[in-house]
Amino acid sequence: MANSAKRVVVLVSGSGTNLQALIDRVAADPGYGVEIVAVGADRSGIAGLERAERAGLPTFVTRVRDHATREEWDAELTARVAAYEPDLVVSAGFMKIVGKAFTDRFENRFVNTHPALLPSFPGAHGVRDALAHGVRVTGCTVHFVDNGVDTGPIIAQGVVEVRDEDEEDEGAALHERIKEVERELLVDVVGRLARNGYRIEGRKVRIP
Repeated sequence: MANSAKRVVVLVSGSGTNLQALIDRVAADPGYGVEIVAVGADRSGIAGLERAERAGLPTFVTRVRDHATREEWDAELTARVAAYEPDLVVSAGFMKIVGKAFTDRFENRFVNTHPALLPSFPGAHGVRDALAHGVRVTGCTVHFVDNGVDTGPIIAQGVVEVRDEDEEDEGAALHERIKEVERELLVDVVGRLARNGYRIEGRKVRIP
């Protein structure tokens, strides 16, 4: 791994397909600019952790239920991630909302994806809400996380066409098409942030 590679901690909650895409890119491209230094999760026994272990990556689990308060969990998660001294933290399907301790510690360094074109349709049901609204295009957003819900600065977006038949399965097929675009976009964005650096001007993220 090149000395200039940026240290990245990836957080997962489920199958880890976005994590796998990052692992594959790191392995295939020495010039990608990323070293995954750890993978963290909010639950044990998930496929995402198995993917990390197969790749020989350190893993850790910080469960909400093991802490008396959400704030204590957030503080523990912050400390566990910080121990790896990451340049970037990537949410690859991490399904817990982190607290202020975490967002303050990793301000403008915590990357997340959302299955809609923010600022439209934030929250847990972006695909369903976009479909119910009758939009003809939707997509995905890669953004930095702040203290709001899907309100941080937008880094990049990908567009996905809404088809008439998408209503038949309540958006399941649409969500799968969004995930495919999201995966490619996340891998591209993380690499560009790592290789080129970036600056944030107001709400705009500038990548040279």
